[in-house]
Amino acid sequence: MDPTVAILILAAGASTRMRGRDKLMQPIGDRPILRRIAETALKTGMPVWVTLPSDAGTRQAALDGLAVRIVPVPDAQLGMSRSLVRGLGAIMAEEPAITAGLMILPADMPDFTTEALDGLIHAFRSAPQQIWRGSTPEGQPGHPTIFPRDLWPELAKVTGDEGGRSVLLAHRDRLSLLPLPGVMALRDLDTPEDWAAYLGRPV
Repeated sequence: MDPTVAILILAAGASTRMRGRDKLMQPIGDRPILRRIAETALKTGMPVWVTLPSDAGTRQAALDGLAVRIVPVPDAQLGMSRSLVRGLGAIMAEEPAITAGLMILPADMPDFTTEALDGLIHAFRSAPQQIWRGSTPEGQPGHPTIFPRDLWPELAKVTGDEGGRSVLLAHRDRLSLLPLPGVMALRDLDTPEDWAAYLGRPV
């Protein structure tokens, strides 16, 4: 049986650059981006976990009916690392040993496709000792990233506003890049201006 990759969607951020709006509730088509990302991840057939801040009623409602596991992050204000640490802790407590990889998937990047995530999972399964990271076709590193299970204890110790950067730096020799189409690996939507430009509408 092929090893499983647990997908962790980091969705506990405060949208501080959105000037009062919640970027993860912004619609693309008829769905908030958070639901769109979760549905994309679920179509891989892998287990999907989503971190949410304690007061995320609307975000949690956006995930209603989806087979995702919710991980509350009551200290989300302390930085992205809290989402990673709490999400990873929940995964380590429940996922069996066959779960060999952890995909860290940002919730504010609209271009991800199930095909791209499947490609990254396939690459990881072909070389599961490697850290697999999405990149542009030109080789600029981006997202998502899959970490092998032996690095999870290091990920569980990260602090501040990072999502595994220190672990990547410590294990550069194990990093492999998988080119993804266009700017998929880099495009995130953090501000009203980002959203307006992406959707082709006024701010």
